[in-house]
Amino acid sequence: MIGAGGAIIAGLALQTANGGIDFRSTADLLLYALILLGYGVLVSVYAQLGFFAYLILNYMGTGVFPRKVWRYIQLILALLALFELIFLRTFVGGDRSAGSDLLLGLGILLTALVVSWFKMRSTNASAWIPTFFFMTAITIVEIIGVLRIGVDNATLFILVPLIACNAFQILMLHRILKPVTH
Repeated sequence: MIGAGGAIIAGLALQTANGGIDFRSTADLLLYALILLGYGVLVSVYAQLGFFAYLILNYMGTGVFPRKVWRYIQLILALLALFELIFLRTFVGGDRSAGSDLLLGLGILLTALVVSWFKMRSTNASAWIPTFFFMTAITIVEIIGVLRIGVDNATLFILVPLIACNAFQILMLHRILKPVTH
């Protein structure tokens, strides 16, 4: 439902900002909201795939590297993903506008910082880097497909429900994994 709500909000906001759609009837508006809802559900499933991939990657990383080293590797990878999103796409690719990539990267960075802070406050300080990694690097990997399209509205349309789902999943993980007492 998080993804569905995010898609409805993003879709309606983008339509309002772009002049809107001239709906012929209330049924058209409801059908459009239903399409947005379905799209949001699909994005939430995609977000779950990314989350499970992250959990597997984190499990493997902690198995191969000492925990402290794995945290630093995650931090470096997160910063490299942000660097690639903000700078390399614009200056190496050359076909993008620097402004939209900078805003996108800063938006993801700001969201990751806020979610990481809340996760740290809910659990402990060692949760900050894994949460930051998930909210930056994994989110950027999840939106690569839409980034190739190069349409800012399409990027926002997938990014809003995706970030909402990713934030919800990472913030709820410690509650789900709470040990069961008998």
